[in-house]
Amino acid sequence: MKSKKEKKPFNLIWSKKEYSNLDASGGIGFKISKYYSEKGYNLFTVSRKKSEYAHWISADFNDSDCLLKLNSELKQVHIDALLYLAGTWEKNAFTNEYNFEESTSKEIDNVINLNLVFPIKAIQNFLPNLKISKNPKIIIIGAAIGGLNLTRCPEVANTSSKIGLKGMVMALRQSLNKDKIGITLINPGNLETEEVLNDLRTVNKDETFTIPFSDLFLCIDTVINSSNRSNINEIDLTNM
Repeated sequence: MKSKKEKKPFNLIWSKKEYSNLDASGGIGFKISKYYSEKGYNLFTVSRKKSEYAHWISADFNDSDCLLKLNSELKQVHIDALLYLAGTWEKNAFTNEYNFEESTSKEIDNVINLNLVFPIKAIQNFLPNLKISKNPKIIIIGAAIGGLNLTRCPEVANTSSKIGLKGMVMALRQSLNKDKIGITLINPGNLETEEVLNDLRTVNKDETFTIPFSDLFLCIDTVINSSNRSNINEIDLTNM
């Protein structure tokens, strides 16, 4: 039996631009770090704001030298699972105030880069670390609009990038197959974050209209614990 202080031989990296806060309801990144830390996994986290539950690496994806910094921090570290959680969207997205004609070139570039371009570069960058793992996995957290191709989403840059993740995963599966590196896209709906709960309260709705994090953890655990003889291509985790 492992001692309580012994870390499981499993290196997990996920990347998120920033945490909204660092309390018990501080967003997807915080919830995932807390969950896997308490299960005894050895985590490396990448973000601008400090993580309380892992080996934190301070980095900003908007910096041109971000990947160089990560390479210096993670040289020779084997990665069993690379989770990419970063995401952003346009001003006034998901509200009646959103207007595509008012989106600036800088805003569009930022959304496409963080949601789609950077994960491609990050995966390419960490392939040497993944290849030395016995059963490496890549998990990308997308959005329900990307998985189901819903058409009532006017946010052009965000929707384009989320649907683009589907193509990225499809192509990477072909490239990574020879190395038995699994890659999975998870498309969740409205998770039980404090931001979503606050929005629901304004329309007199409660947490039953959200997806509990336990459901997302179950999806991630299933991918991580699957063998290297199969691949879970995509999971659509939608609200009832």
